[in-house]
Amino acid sequence: MNPQAKLIFTTSLLLGTTITISSNHWILAWTGLEINTLAILPLISKSHHPRAVEAATKYFLVQAAASALVLFSSMTNAWHTGQWDITQLTHPTSCLILTSAIAIKLGLVPFHFWFPEVLQGSPLTTGLLLSTAMKFPPITLLFMTSQSLNSTLLTTMAIMSTALGGWMGLNQTQTRKILAFSSISHLGWMAIIITYSPKLALLNFYLYTLMTAAVFLTMNSMKVLKLSTLMTSWTKSPALSTTLLLTLLSLAGLPPLTGFLPKWLIIQELTKQEMPLMATMISLLSLLSLFFYLRLAYCSTITLPPHTTNHMKRWHVHKPVNTQIAILTTLSIMLLPISPIILTIL
Repeated sequence: MNPQAKLIFTTSLLLGTTITISSNHWILAWTGLEINTLAILPLISKSHHPRAVEAATKYFLVQAAASALVLFSSMTNAWHTGQWDITQLTHPTSCLILTSAIAIKLGLVPFHFWFPEVLQGSPLTTGLLLSTAMKFPPITLLFMTSQSLNSTLLTTMAIMSTALGGWMGLNQTQTRKILAFSSISHLGWMAIIITYSPKLALLNFYLYTLMTAAVFLTMNSMKVLKLSTLMTSWTKSPALSTTLLLTLLSLAGLPPLTGFLPKWLIIQELTKQEMPLMATMISLLSLLSLFFYLRLAYCSTITLPPHTTNHMKRWHVHKPVNTQIAILTTLSIMLLPISPIILTIL
């Protein structure tokens, strides 16, 4: 892609996100979401492969429908209350429509079908943007309207997202699809807590972004698109494979790693809100996604491909260390000891 064009699209993404997260008026927030959608489309379809064009078309149709619903819910609220302020969303019907619209934008169950397909048709770097940066504006809208939202509806969607995100990722062999279902599962954890502790949901999102960015950039560096490629990557880059193992276990939420922190705090908050059943259910359902993280980790480090034929080993090249991956991986693994500092911010 032309560097000037790439610069324009990246700047538009930053502009759209900034407009949405800093606006008080619904029309401005909607404008920011539209700029974001239009800016990411060329980045999805830049390879001109039929799969990429299909992914871009699906993404456009889904996001256009969600944006129309955002506009409809804000207009309904303005009609009944005379308020265009985002934090003043009080009409129950508007709240339900907005919850559905944001769920479509994020890819929460039952509106999740587009997300794995779009991610599968996109390059890994665009996939990283779709999984992290493109979810930030909708999450901030949920954050700003969290006082008015229907917690029963969000809890139901959250439990379903964690269940289906884990269950549908079990038999996947494409890494991008596995990461898409991982994203759906993590969104479930954010959705269940957003009405009770919005700051905790945002903390979960930031840590999820950190770990997902580390995984995507590592896979992009190793050029891994499916599990069979991941199996042969050990000989090419052993250090990266080892850190990928730890980052995946952190995404799964295993105790000494960063990913355990948001899960621990969310379970604690749900128990305080007298929802021990939901806390137990979401914890047990996250074991499903733990299985495919362990499978990815197993493929990246422990297994060796079967030597049925003589095949060429990949060259083990001493490439310079990628600073971004090094910093992100370190943060993805080692933030748990400073959790008291993080808790003082909350």
